[in-house]
Amino acid sequence: MGFVDLLDQIGGFGRFQWLHVTLISLPGLLMASQNLLNNFVAGMPAHHCTPSANHSIPYQYNHSATMVTERQLLRVFIPLDASGTSLDKCRRYVTPQWHQLLMNSTAPPADLTSAVETEACLDGWTFDQSEFDSTIVTEWDLVCSLRPLKQMSQTIYMGGVLTGAIIFGGLSDRFGRKVILCWAYLQLAILGSCTALAPSYAIFCTLRFLSGMSVSGIILNSVSLKVEWIPTSSRTLVGTLSSFFFTFGQMILAGLGFWLREWRKLQVAVCLPYFLFSIYSWWLTESARWLVLNRRSEEALKCIQQVARINGKKDVNITLEVLHSHMNKEIVASKSSYSAYDLLRTGGMRRISVCLVAVWFSTSFAYYGLAMDLQKFGVNVYLMQIIFGAVDIPAKLLALLMLTYLGRRVTQASCLFLSALVIFINIFVPTDMQTLRTCLACLGKGFTSSSFTCVYLYTGELYPTVIRQTGMGFVSTMARIGSMAAPAVLMLDEVIPALPSIVYGGAAVIAGVFACFLPETRDIPLPDTIEDVEDRWPRNLQPKKKQDQAEEMPMKVGVVSEGGVVSEGGVVSKEEIALKEMKEGESAGLNAL
Repeated sequence: MGFVDLLDQIGGFGRFQWLHVTLISLPGLLMASQNLLNNFVAGMPAHHCTPSANHSIPYQYNHSATMVTERQLLRVFIPLDASGTSLDKCRRYVTPQWHQLLMNSTAPPADLTSAVETEACLDGWTFDQSEFDSTIVTEWDLVCSLRPLKQMSQTIYMGGVLTGAIIFGGLSDRFGRKVILCWAYLQLAILGSCTALAPSYAIFCTLRFLSGMSVSGIILNSVSLKVEWIPTSSRTLVGTLSSFFFTFGQMILAGLGFWLREWRKLQVAVCLPYFLFSIYSWWLTESARWLVLNRRSEEALKCIQQVARINGKKDVNITLEVLHSHMNKEIVASKSSYSAYDLLRTGGMRRISVCLVAVWFSTSFAYYGLAMDLQKFGVNVYLMQIIFGAVDIPAKLLALLMLTYLGRRVTQASCLFLSALVIFINIFVPTDMQTLRTCLACLGKGFTSSSFTCVYLYTGELYPTVIRQTGMGFVSTMARIGSMAAPAVLMLDEVIPALPSIVYGGAAVIAGVFACFLPETRDIPLPDTIEDVEDRWPRNLQPKKKQDQAEEMPMKVGVVSEGGVVSEGGVVSKEEIALKEMKEGESAGLNAL
């Protein structure tokens, strides 16, 4: 008997669960906007130096100046870049080269321009406004020598997400899922909206860092609140369908970005709704599992009775005694205090944590490496964002089928290996075949998105209730390190063009190997204690030998067995050993919590 049995008694996946999951998943429509906002807020339009205003066209060139295009006229003031096809973004001629007007070609002979003196953009830059009206790049001139600051803003944001994973994971296990979730919504609403008022780049980055912290609090507590109220048989479907809110959110971001082309307006639009989310989240139901394990059984009982009424099970009579009898083992275990050290202290937990660290890091690393630089594909950035969002739909449907019929471990490893394969193939596609390269990038992004869908569900099922949020925070920290490192790796293309892809693909391969060593959790009830994890998934993945079980029994001195028989000295009798073996057989048959 366990908490899963109680869920079955009060309606299983009923009306309450549908409403609960929907309300918690709804803010996910704007979660994508927070993580991918830099594609629009920090978009970099085409630009060139602003020509000096102190000039006049010499008389002999007046007629020629009226016969040339604007681009040809700009060639008088700005040289071509190294490719010879585009205007240089960071240099201009010290003196106008009026003789360019007499040339039929826009690319003059090298001997006429190679020795011409150039200078930096002393009068600022002129930006193309066909895609963006304003961004932080155009407002604070984050180009040329300041170009790294564009990616730095995203790295700082991800640093905030990392910090939030460390802080909010522990706070949630201590103060509850609902309270921390409400606070995270409010923090994001206030700080995110204030970011639109930032007068300088430094203040902008500071507010984005704090907003990133709240994003972690929202994601971690949303996952736990959903998982801990859902029956075992429904976790796969709910986990996958919930991830579609993030998918549709990517397309909503593209629509908002196309409609609001000023970065300050877009910033407000994606943050203000969190005031509403913060208000209605006070009516969410706290995790009864967490309440019981934190000695608040009366509150847990009220929550369970409320859920039963909403699910139409008014005739179900559940008392404190019934609740405690279902969770007696978990209540005893909860009297111990837990820390991040417990994630690595025992063999089973250590194996799970090490493997999950590799999976989370590489999934985030590859995902944000592909998703955070949409302008490199040479396609309209708004269209590209919609394509990248739409590709997640078939990818996640495939993940749902694989999770249901093949299990978590096979799905996780397969998604990582396939994403690596696509990334490696793209290395050998010529750069002039831009359409094919874009399609392969979308396919790779789809597999990494499926990997994200799986790992969120998988992690919640692997870690026990008493330390689930701490575990989620720990592995999420590794994911945020991956997302922070991803933009930096993109700069390696200046050394070898294929190097970023090699790094992304190699990381996915390594993570896929680690995923193969994780235990399977399909159709298995959630573990509530560390002892559940160690008993269910021994370190070597093999069942304990009978003699090992017999040797461990004498340690339980003074404990009455479930068979009611205790031998001399407190050694458990053969009858209880047989009973324990029978119960372990039931657990192996996925029938016990």
